[in-house]
Amino acid sequence: MSEQPIHIKPYLRLAGLEPLVIRPETNFVNVGERTNVTGSKKFARLIKENKYEEALSVARQQVENGAQIIDINMDDALLEGVKAMTTYLNLLQSEPDIAKIPIMIDSSKFEIIEAGLKCVQGKCIVNSISMKEGEAKFIEQAHICKAYGAAVIVMAFDEVGQADTKARKVEICSRAYKILVEQVGFDPEDIIFDPNIFAIATGIEEHNNYAVDFIEATREIKAKMPLAKVSGGVSNVSFSFRGNDAVREAIHAVFLYHAVNAGMDMGIVNAGQLIVYDEIEPELKQLCEDVILNQNNDDNQATEALIQYADALKAKGEDAGQVADANSKKLAWRSGTVEERLAHSLINGITDFIEADTEEARLQYSAPLEVIEGPLMAGMNQVGDLFGAGKMFLPQVVKSARVMKKSVAVLTPFIEAEKERLKNASANPNGQTKGPAKILLATVKGDVHDIGKNIVGVVLGCNGYEIIDIGVMVPADKILAEAEKHQVDIIGLSGLITPSLDEMVYIAKEMKRRSMNIPLMIGGATTSRMHTAVKIAPEYNDGVIHVLDASRSVTVAGSLLNKETKGPFLAELEQAYTQLKSDFDNKKTVKQSIPYATALENKVAIDWSAFKATTPSFTGNKAIEITDLSVLVEYIDWKPFFIAWELHGNYPAILTDQVVGEVATKLFNDAQGLLKKIIAENWLTAKAAVGFWPAKSIGDDVIVTDGANHVDLHFLRQQAKKAAGQPNFSLADFICPATENKADYIGAFAVTIHGIEKHIKAFEANLDDYNKIILQALADRLAEAFAEYLHAKTRRDYWGYAKDEQLDNEALIQENYVGIRPAPGYPACPDHTEKYSLFNLLNAEQHTGISLTESLAMYPASSVCGWYFAHPQSQYFGLGKIQQDQVIDYAKRKNQSLEYITKWLQPVID
Repeated sequence: MSEQPIHIKPYLRLAGLEPLVIRPETNFVNVGERTNVTGSKKFARLIKENKYEEALSVARQQVENGAQIIDINMDDALLEGVKAMTTYLNLLQSEPDIAKIPIMIDSSKFEIIEAGLKCVQGKCIVNSISMKEGEAKFIEQAHICKAYGAAVIVMAFDEVGQADTKARKVEICSRAYKILVEQVGFDPEDIIFDPNIFAIATGIEEHNNYAVDFIEATREIKAKMPLAKVSGGVSNVSFSFRGNDAVREAIHAVFLYHAVNAGMDMGIVNAGQLIVYDEIEPELKQLCEDVILNQNNDDNQATEALIQYADALKAKGEDAGQVADANSKKLAWRSGTVEERLAHSLINGITDFIEADTEEARLQYSAPLEVIEGPLMAGMNQVGDLFGAGKMFLPQVVKSARVMKKSVAVLTPFIEAEKERLKNASANPNGQTKGPAKILLATVKGDVHDIGKNIVGVVLGCNGYEIIDIGVMVPADKILAEAEKHQVDIIGLSGLITPSLDEMVYIAKEMKRRSMNIPLMIGGATTSRMHTAVKIAPEYNDGVIHVLDASRSVTVAGSLLNKETKGPFLAELEQAYTQLKSDFDNKKTVKQSIPYATALENKVAIDWSAFKATTPSFTGNKAIEITDLSVLVEYIDWKPFFIAWELHGNYPAILTDQVVGEVATKLFNDAQGLLKKIIAENWLTAKAAVGFWPAKSIGDDVIVTDGANHVDLHFLRQQAKKAAGQPNFSLADFICPATENKADYIGAFAVTIHGIEKHIKAFEANLDDYNKIILQALADRLAEAFAEYLHAKTRRDYWGYAKDEQLDNEALIQENYVGIRPAPGYPACPDHTEKYSLFNLLNAEQHTGISLTESLAMYPASSVCGWYFAHPQSQYFGLGKIQQDQVIDYAKRKNQSLEYITKWLQPVID
């Protein structure tokens, strides 16, 4: 039988070492921007100081924090842009953990873009090209981009200027499209147009038709070029009404209603300020319709009417009756039907009336289950649609889930009573209906991290699935037994630390051995599409799917549970994973390696003859406890807090971001309120152990003197072939060699936050996932803040090698201090087993209450540990891949079997 041809859908397909397919249902794609010299002071400083290896840590951190594309910009007057872009990209491309995601080459100078195109692998994005310098230049640049396989952003400019009318927009985009497709040979799906959104209602008649021009141009562009995409900055349209949020929100909602219907694919807008089109106050909506569609606007009548309305609204805000009037408007939705009220509460996360409205609905419907299957699911479907469209964000979705849970809690006793009645009346007492699809979620054995899993559970729950969350550190047997017991439709596994990957492989093998046929979803910070394709998918034949983040989980679950889509979805996935595995198996090492002995000779060049160590204020270890957590607040780095909620951007700029600013601000205010409560009521306690000991290095080992005992610490060394003058780093390089016969020291720390469990249970009992997740994220932030606080105390007091240091929190976040605090399991020292030595030196479990799981995760989950290095030349770096000769040597140094060491170092072994 001949094979059926596989039809490749015309999606925008990007790639680093791993593919990124932007499908119609794809949510916002996160572009990491810290590798931009115009946007990150730290990155700019590292590049200007030629610390390219260290600058890779900035890129790596973005990937670890969830960036799907990484933007690289070297536009600085003091830099040789071509050289900087080339050097950095060449280094980055040979770091698989960074290069796995696509690159966006960002520059206003095409020579820099072209230099970058020569370095990247996979398929990147060029930002940007246009015809403003003429057709010949445009074609030349487009040919170059295509020759390198890049997608392009095309700005709607030509030799005359910026497109303003419909005719000009369509003309320029059509001309550019025709050139790109017919002359240059571009795939249509690789072209994104921005036809320019301009401000309306400015009082200048020539501007009145700008919105209509965009909407109608979009309609015509999509009709003529359906595979191209249309985007624009939506907030521009309401610029005339800046300062009047109520009017701007209405303008945006009305504009998007018409623009999206015309075919607009994406837009930059403060989604947190969008209101539902049908909920706009009728008079204001009609005024916005008139202005946006330029109707009833002869001699600017519509414009003047909207301006007068806006002025009156602003004046009313200054009136003494403002609050009462505002409250009256806020509660106007209470006059709707019970179905409308339930939907409004779900979409807006309002719990104030949910019990009463749910009870009212229960009395109106013939069975309590019908309330869930009817108005509640209808409301949650709207939430799912808004989230999928990028008009709602995780914090809002979690609030919707809280409302849903409270409503279901009202109905549950009645549903159980109804089940019992039907069971007693049924001829088949054991008969049951199928009910909603069930998804089991678990963090695998040895791993204690569950914030991401909790968020995925909330998002899936909001889309109608029954979630069975069996917690953290769950062994394989229990996961599979619970899956069979509950007859679940999908199993979802989560893990944060590297050993979790091996556990996921084992679970897949067990599922195959047990002849199970339940799809397996894989997620978590250390997981990747490549690892899933290479290591997990080959072990199980009934569907293994890597899920990048919470927003993707809904699409994946829907595809798996739909009988019509499951087969094609898994077939396409299998083909993609097979190709990924084949590419991985056949790949040639991009970065050349050198023998371990040669790397050991290429140490960091340090003049030890002039070295004199600062003696710590004490040696040995000591315990520290903080009950007043207010001292840690100034040390909090808020950016990872927002990343936990899949809101990406730098703090505090994220609070005013056009897209997520409103949501981020609300989340931040809620977090601040809970943080104040945590501190005022002493919910949590911070505990730490810190210590310092005499130390000396011998090769890549550091010998620590702890009283009468000697403890050997073992470090690894980079083996990549370096340019002349660049060392192969090892952390041991920053400790004075034994041959120098000079005193030196090493430090260690472990910090944790205790007391979270009872408050988590209280939030769970109150069906409040929103505050539960905020609390978990805050505990993590406080642990990191404690580590930062303790490091500052170490530099100034405990060790005292930087007594006069004066740094604000921004400088601390940017790591503008002397010395480093690398952690076992992280890029510079990826061997988790070194935690055993660290914990023994610190007596950490007794001092802090932190325990190590069998996979060497720390419990409580909000814990941090690491080493202190004080030498002024010490710096963070990524180890990269190491060769078998170093693995063998390392096993001998640690007096462990090669099999044992290979297991723990597998992710870094080439």
